[in-house]
Amino acid sequence: MPLGLRNKKKDKSKETFKLVESEAAAPAPAAAPAPSASASRLQFHTQLAHGSPTGRVEGFGSARELYGRIGEAFGIHPAQIMFCTLNTHKVDMDKLLGAQIGLEDFIFAHVKGQRKEVEVLKTDDMLGLTITDNGTGCAFIKRIKEGSLMDQTKTVCVGDHIETINGRNVSEYRHYEVAKMLKDLEKGQKFKLELVEPLKAFEKLEPRSKGRTVPEAKISKGRETLRLRTKGPATVEEVPTEVEEKAIKKVDELLETYMGIRDIELAATIVEAGRDKKNPDEFAVALDETLGDFAFPDEFVFDVWGAIGDAKQGRLE
Repeated sequence: MPLGLRNKKKDKSKETFKLVESEAAAPAPAAAPAPSASASRLQFHTQLAHGSPTGRVEGFGSARELYGRIGEAFGIHPAQIMFCTLNTHKVDMDKLLGAQIGLEDFIFAHVKGQRKEVEVLKTDDMLGLTITDNGTGCAFIKRIKEGSLMDQTKTVCVGDHIETINGRNVSEYRHYEVAKMLKDLEKGQKFKLELVEPLKAFEKLEPRSKGRTVPEAKISKGRETLRLRTKGPATVEEVPTEVEEKAIKKVDELLETYMGIRDIELAATIVEAGRDKKNPDEFAVALDETLGDFAFPDEFVFDVWGAIGDAKQGRLE
């Protein structure tokens, strides 16, 4: 089925390429719901992952504001915070804070630690890295595929922030920009990365992570979550229904198939965009308005629309 309405709205390149298996931080819908009075009063307990007293943070609606509050609580600059995990101090990417925080979740902030350099000969088109970012300009490694080129480079670890590529500072670049730069490195040539690892406590934190499958756990704990947004205020929302979770899981798989991305939060945003749409053309226009920077190919949009319909009809496992 042609996506006629979408072609009138879309003016971005439809080029599709396999990135270095990158993951996106969850973008927010263009129009956010009205602010929730209770959201601004919520308090969360927090610690620095390498060890600190317990602090409290409140009054934030985005990752950037959260990092600002954590910085105030512990007297550090927000730019020192690489990422946060929920309910564990370990560098556990399955517990990475995304766009939703369970109301009972405990936030651990991982700050920048030791810098290191690594020089690698690119002998394969795919490096085996999954890249994500923290929503404030800090791209880091989320997964290392077992047996891949980068898995053999033991200096490189899950949680490492990629600061420079061949001397070019990429600290303020988004995940997909860093991933594309790594993909475009010439095969057969050496390249140099400057990395920053999370500051570690005295105990071993299990820094490496093999190529595990994406967990099928629920997006957040509890019956309600705080939904962080790039634009607009945070809101308290119910966790996704079983139908929505099945649709989100399928969309996450389609993201990998079409774009080399695995990101449960991005998938949730896509499903949300299609919640009240009547046909694939309306859905495509909504995606362009909400997530236009991704330039999703028409085939992807059509398959996602089908997946949402299958979930509603109970055809997804």
